[in-house]
Amino acid sequence: MNRATNYFLWLTVIASTSPIGAQVPTTTPTQPVVTAIPKTPAGEALRAWLDAFNSGDTARLGAYHRRFEPEMTVGDELEFREQTGGFDLLTIERNEPLHLEFTVRERNSPMTAYGVVDVLGAEPVRVKRRLQAMGPNASAAALRIDAATRARAVAGAAALLDTFYVFPDVARRMGDSLRARLARKEYDRYANGVMFAMRLNDDLAEIAHDKHLRVDYSARPLPPDDARPVGAPPHTPSPEDQAREREFLDRINCGFVKAEQLPGNVGYLKFNGFLDVDRCATTASAAMTFLAGTRALIIDMRENGGGSPGMVAFVSSYLFDRRTHLNDLWTRRTGKTEEFWTRDSVPGRRFGGEKPIYVLTSAGTFSGAEEFTYNLKNLKRATIVGETTGGGAHPVAGHRIDEHFIIGVPFARAINPITHTNWEGVGVQPDIIVPANDALATAQRLLREKPRQ
Repeated sequence: MNRATNYFLWLTVIASTSPIGAQVPTTTPTQPVVTAIPKTPAGEALRAWLDAFNSGDTARLGAYHRRFEPEMTVGDELEFREQTGGFDLLTIERNEPLHLEFTVRERNSPMTAYGVVDVLGAEPVRVKRRLQAMGPNASAAALRIDAATRARAVAGAAALLDTFYVFPDVARRMGDSLRARLARKEYDRYANGVMFAMRLNDDLAEIAHDKHLRVDYSARPLPPDDARPVGAPPHTPSPEDQAREREFLDRINCGFVKAEQLPGNVGYLKFNGFLDVDRCATTASAAMTFLAGTRALIIDMRENGGGSPGMVAFVSSYLFDRRTHLNDLWTRRTGKTEEFWTRDSVPGRRFGGEKPIYVLTSAGTFSGAEEFTYNLKNLKRATIVGETTGGGAHPVAGHRIDEHFIIGVPFARAINPITHTNWEGVGVQPDIIVPANDALATAQRLLREKPRQ
């Protein structure tokens, strides 16, 4: 998922898994907090991001990203800005010339987050920035951990990887590595849960290089899940949790940003996630039906971070005239393969299987958005224009390690029925390689030059 969707789904997890009465250290200032940002390279990067982000100005965000984080997209940041309303800096937790840790509060809500800025190079300056939601009014005090907590997190992560991770041999290597690092006391200096989770992620990435694999820390205690057998599906969400999720999906319009008719009767569809098909099928159907009569279709995946294989199949069903085999998922724990096909019938009107389609990609196109792109490319149903995608093909499921640590474990792998492989680690190669910012103009030019049928 993109930054905005990941952040807010994480807040939903925190809110929905916190037991009633759970206590979290809080800060409740009534006025915006003014905290001095250090005059260091890391401080300069933080100040530049906050100024650009809080402005909500496309030009200023673009200038920031060109200078510090060229892999990020302005659209992703604008969506994140709209959801949060911007951030007020609360505290500086750690200050080094090239490394800064800080806390912020959303302007649209009492949600707080813990952030890290690392400056990776002097010329050109490159920045790695990470932001982890903590919870309503949570302070950094809620993140303190001790040696027993670190040992429990390592043991729990290793056990869950060994049970579920899609490649058993890689799972064993990751578990052995984490235990060895713990024994060598490499983790002793981590007294902050978010920073420890980030360190675990870096260590796991050295071995697996799996972009779906992730450890997170929740400042709010997570309720026990001992009654649920290992491997069983999650409990049915409460009515309150379902209402929260519905409100979130409504707020982002199920990820759908634009469905419009461009000059020359060309359809343009931009959506930034393949979200829950049961809740979002109506929105997807309305967008696809609106564009069904256009002579060609441009589908913008440049800021789409993925989501549900079921929604991938649902949207794809509007682009074919007959039932078509799209993708398979093989699950390690069961050894079973699930097939995904287009639907025989869909609500509304299909775009159909003959008119031209162009799919726009970027390095940020990820997961389910990559599946959608990969499927259409190998079925020769679309021309792909843009950049090679992110390279994440393993579906992931979340597991509670203890009352604060969670791990997302990739448990299955995609198997395309044509290539018999997938895009894990390599991404989807475009048919026409151009910078992501030029992809839309390039697709429009190609359509103007294409003889009309």
